[in-house]
Amino acid sequence: MVLQAVDKVASIGPADFRRNYYDPMKPLVIKDMAKQWPAYTKWNWDYFKSIVGDVKVGLYNNTKSDAYTPINTADEYMKFGDYIEMVRRGPVELRIFLFNLFDHAPEITKDFTWPDQYAKGFVKRYPMLFVGGQGSVTHMHFDIDLSHIFHTQFVGKKRVLLFPFEEQHKLYRKPWEVLSLVNFDKYFDKENNKLELQKYPAVKLAKGYEVILEHGDTLFMPAGYWHHMEYIDSGFAMSLRAIQTAISGKLKGAWYLFGMRGIDTLMKKTAPEWWYNYKKEKTFSAAEKELATNQAG
Repeated sequence: MVLQAVDKVASIGPADFRRNYYDPMKPLVIKDMAKQWPAYTKWNWDYFKSIVGDVKVGLYNNTKSDAYTPINTADEYMKFGDYIEMVRRGPVELRIFLFNLFDHAPEITKDFTWPDQYAKGFVKRYPMLFVGGQGSVTHMHFDIDLSHIFHTQFVGKKRVLLFPFEEQHKLYRKPWEVLSLVNFDKYFDKENNKLELQKYPAVKLAKGYEVILEHGDTLFMPAGYWHHMEYIDSGFAMSLRAIQTAISGKLKGAWYLFGMRGIDTLMKKTAPEWWYNYKKEKTFSAAEKELATNQAG
């Protein structure tokens, strides 16, 4: 992989943001935006436990999906307060994602401000909380609706690996899905990483970004960006989503969300093993074309 650091700024004006990051689809960390919010000092484990501790939440482990593993189906359920106490005690490879905390405690939407100065089309009904124990992983994928994401880290540190959408075949994207076939778990650890570059050689060609997010950092992830996240510490973050303004982007996101996913779900139910092997064959074929193009160039 060819990785570079994500640009970081304390603050940035809307015109500079649009010209240098939004329009060219380049990621950015804005360090001080969230520091203006009450949430910056108010949101912590004890606060969340006090307001939604009795809410039952779905928990997800680090297992990558295969032909039979359901997508976005929780591995177990637990009260949020009990989960908080579990992650406080030490490493635990369980995480919560796409949890709409604000359905259960709508008053906390007053604790932050939507960054309307940077993007239009925010989906204000669905700010989402992502929570993970130390060592938990969000495997390499892109968001199916192709929204722009403003992802703000609160408690704990998180390591993020990012790639533009166009790197999809170097990352061994499975057709009809938003997931990579490659396991990037501990990719930074020479002894324990699971990249298997001999099996997935096109990954070496992928050009992307790497960053560690800390308390208060807001990461702008342009629409369609691939991302892999590892929780260095137990912690949580909030994502604010903005639909693309271009009609083509909206249509593609709608197709992925309602068309592509529906077809993939149907095939997994009717012919899971055949479908998985078919997609795997297509995945390696596309990667081999990337390798051949690179050698020819």
